[in-house]
Amino acid sequence: MAAEPDIVLYDLACTKNVSFSPVVWRIRLMLNYKNIPYKTIFLEFPDIEPTLKELGLVPATSASGSKYTVPAIQHVPTNTYIMDSLPIAQFLETTYPSPPVPLTSGLGLEIETKARGVLGKAIYSSVMPREIHILSPRSQEYFRRTREASIGHRLEDLLDDDKEKQVWDGVSDAMAAVGELMLTHKADGPFVLGAQPSYTDFFISGSLQSTRVIDEGVFQRMIRYPGYGEIYEACLPYMERRN
Repeated sequence: MAAEPDIVLYDLACTKNVSFSPVVWRIRLMLNYKNIPYKTIFLEFPDIEPTLKELGLVPATSASGSKYTVPAIQHVPTNTYIMDSLPIAQFLETTYPSPPVPLTSGLGLEIETKARGVLGKAIYSSVMPREIHILSPRSQEYFRRTREASIGHRLEDLLDDDKEKQVWDGVSDAMAAVGELMLTHKADGPFVLGAQPSYTDFFISGSLQSTRVIDEGVFQRMIRYPGYGEIYEACLPYMERRN
């Protein structure tokens, strides 16, 4: 009989039966890199809140209200439940310190902050409206209803070729600048800080892997910029387990 895993990872389900959420990938990469035994429970969009609420987790609060999100984990040895990627990463680093994954650095913070602004626009225009195509019918209905209520129009309206091109043209220089930051320590190794990966590497590669699962064309568009493909390739050994 297989040993019970240390971690139960709650992830977002898709029809490809692999992990595709960028925020869950950050944690999956840490688990894989640290070789922590875990199992995955995939949840459909409409099942996230009732499942996590039943587990006793407290919803995250933000300006838009309270909500339940993945990733969430159960640490089996202590029966501890944690939700959201950063608190989970902090717990994993404290509980499983070897090999270490630096969670913060000046360079990493700069990259993550700038990438959120730049990639956010590209993902909004090119990735988010295509995500619906890898969801089950139940999740498609939930995703369309909630996203279209937020943006005020149909998802397909974002995929106008001219509008999409304008978005990419508008972020091109900024994406290149963020990519150059990723290569700051390239003389010391393939990762943001040099020879060993950090949480920032998992932030970048997780976002890229999410994009790749949703749409290969958008992924290829992103890795044309310097830095992105290099970080992704360096993290590939920690992406072998995807479910």
